[in-house]
Formats: sequence, C-alpha cells, structure tokens
Amino acid sequence: MAKLPVVAILGRPNVGKSTLFNRLTGKKEAIVDDVSGVTRDRKYCTVEWCGKYFELIDTGGYVPDSEDIFEKAIREQVKMAIEEANAIIFVVDAKLGLSPFDEEIAKMLKKYTKPLYLVVNKIDGQKDEANVNEFYKLGIEKVYSISALQGRNIGDLLEDIIKSIDFSSDLDDNDERLKISIVGRPNAGKSTLTNAFLGVERNIVTDIPGTTRDSIDSILKYYGEEIVLIDTAGLRKRSKIKENIEFYSTVRTLKAIDRSDVSILLIDAQQGLEHQDLKILEDIIERNNGVIIAVNKWDLIEKDSKTAAAFEKAIYEKLGKYDFIPIVFISAVTKQRIIKLIELAKQIKEEKQKKIPTSELNDYLLPEIANFPPPATKTGKEVKIKYVTQANGKNPIFLFFTNEPKSIPDSYKRYLEKLLRKKYSFEGVPITIVFKQK
Repeated sequence: MAKLPVVAILGRPNVGKSTLFNRLTGKKEAIVDDVSGVTRDRKYCTVEWCGKYFELIDTGGYVPDSEDIFEKAIREQVKMAIEEANAIIFVVDAKLGLSPFDEEIAKMLKKYTKPLYLVVNKIDGQKDEANVNEFYKLGIEKVYSISALQGRNIGDLLEDIIKSIDFSSDLDDNDERLKISIVGRPNAGKSTLTNAFLGVERNIVTDIPGTTRDSIDSILKYYGEEIVLIDTAGLRKRSKIKENIEFYSTVRTLKAIDRSDVSILLIDAQQGLEHQDLKILEDIIERNNGVIIAVNKWDLIEKDSKTAAAFEKAIYEKLGKYDFIPIVFISAVTKQRIIKLIELAKQIKEEKQKKIPTSELNDYLLPEIANFPPPATKTGKEVKIKYVTQANGKNPIFLFFTNEPKSIPDSYKRYLEKLLRKKYSFEGVPITIVFKQK
C-alpha cells in the first residue's frame, strides 16, 4: 500500500465523532462516552471502501475561543488535522440542533478549499429527517443525514468521499527504487541518520525534539543505485502544547510508512525500547512494511563483550511475536554500522518480493500440518488443511484452504508462520496468513 489520503472527522464535543470513526473503521478503538471531551488522544485507522484506502483521523471536540488549556490543545490538533487532510467530515448533532459553535466551525472550514462533508448525525429514521433542515443555514453544499450508531446512510457518504479524493498520486507502481522511511520518537536521531547516509547536512539537526518540520525525501546514491530516504516529521509550526508534537508527528510517521518499502525504527540506546516505539512498530506491521530496529547512540553506552547480546535479548523479550525483526546497533554521529542498515533494507525488500512455488509449499507444509494438525472445533469436528498457496501481491500473503476457516485459533496461525519462517526466513517482513473455505 502506498501513500494514503487523509480524511479528518471533526466537530464540537459529543456529536458522535468517535461513534462515526468506529463505524467507518469497523473497530471499537475510539473511546465513546456520553461525557463530552472524552477523546483526548487522537485515533488513526485505515479505512477501505470499494477497493480504495484512506487514513481516517478522529479528533477531539472543537470549542472555539475557549481559554481552557485542554480545549486549546484540541483546537491546535484539529487545525493540524485539517492541514493534513485531503477531505473533511464535519459532524453535527441533529438532536441538539444547530449551535453557535457549529456556525463558528463552519465559518473556519469554509476558508479551506478541501472537499467538505457536513454530516448530520443521529438521524435514526425518516421521522427525524426534518431535523436536517436548519443545518443548511451553515452554507455547506454537501449535507448527509446519517446515524453513526445504526450505520444509516454511511455507504452514500463513503461513496462520495472516495469520488472526491485524487488517488492517482498514491500508487508508485512504476517507481522501483528502494524507499526507506526513518521513523521513531522525537530526538532519536532520525535527521542525524539521514545526514550520515547522505554525507551532507540535508536536514537541520538540533537537540530540540520535533525540529523536523516535514517529511523530507532525499536521494541516496549507493553503488550506482538510487535509494529514496524519507525522514519523518515533528512540527510544521511551533506548538505551545507538548502533546500536539506527538499528534502531528504520528500523522507524518504514518504517511512516511505508507510511502516506503522498509522502515527503520530508530530507538535511543540510552532509553531502550519504550511503549511509544512499540506503537510505531505496530503501525509498521499493520501496513505490512519491512522493518529494521536500529539502536542509535550506541557510542554513548559503556559496554563490554556481552552488552550488545544482553540489550538484544531485552528488546526481543518486549517484541514477543515480532521476533523476526533484525536489530542493528549503530551511531548516526560516528556512522558506525549505518551501511549495514542499507544492505539489510535491500535484503528485506527482496524478502518482501519472494515468491514460493505452490508445489514446494505443499510438499513442505502439509506433512508438518499432518504431524501437528489444528485443534478440533468445539463440537469435536476435525479441522483439515488441504492446500496452501501464496497469493499475488507486493507482500507475502499465504492462503490455507480448510474445511473450518473460522475455527483455527491464532496460536495455530503463529505456528504456521513459524514453519514458514523456519524454511523461508522472510527476515524483517510481516507475513499474512489467511484461512479460506476449501
């Protein structure tokens, strides 16, 4: 999947934005509560409709002109989301009616030239349609009456959204160059690493987290080959509120991951693998990107012959099922082992493109499956896997044909993945396993 368009959901507090986010994504990720202002952390998820994909952002309730520090933070975040978005969903509440806040938000949104959809929520049936009329006063052309809770008229909204977005720039099928995104927490050394690769001061580097203002592409010439380096961003403009740095950085990181073949997750050797690193890693895996963990600032660590092994063991314990990810200890400042990152990224791209012949897969896997079959269903029915093949695509996807596709537990899926990695490696590459009806 290449660079995805961004659609932002916004509106005043408690109009049903998170409910709509959950409906569109099919996940219950955003917190939904009757108390206004519950959505504090921004939520992001990829939405698919009719074969088209876009990134959906759920924002907090926008309160114009409030001096409350929390509501000021949300206003900043909403404006950042608007800047990033290719289209905007403006949600209002039919049951509460038109509010002065709605009018203020509409006035702000009409300054932008981006596709804008006014979504009148909580229209649960034809009897409620009359409640839509007063919202036409906002002067927004595209108006939709929906029920986010029930799913009413959601399809019509999605149809029009994907028609308005230009997806032509999202596919780089003709660009065969290796694209590497350098991602990680603020101040992990991303720009320093990019500069080390390039041998020039391509990006501004300071000790202030969030210095990088945009995702910046650079071309690395490596033994005659062009490699695209994507250095990810902190802030476009200075924010007074710290949590907004993470919000904006997350949006940029997701975009960079989407555009690349392999992501280098840079972590600080002095801080180790932290919760935020794991969240970024999950975003990379979710997008089926190749991944390398680079432990930066290794030159600042006091060490002996056992330090690296102990550090690596501690990281793999935290990674759990992601033990297929290679770890490299580097120093962006001294350029220690940075060439190994490029070589690994090239290998991982090859691993992603590797195709296993169907006959070879079945000759290897079916006897292993026969020796250790899936557990029987709850009713005692035997589960049989009869056939395996690798699907076409840019990422390794394996189809297992079985009589009971819904009965195979995740633990057995992990067993099959281990079998595949034991013989075919796929180092640094997520594997997708799908069970299909025989």
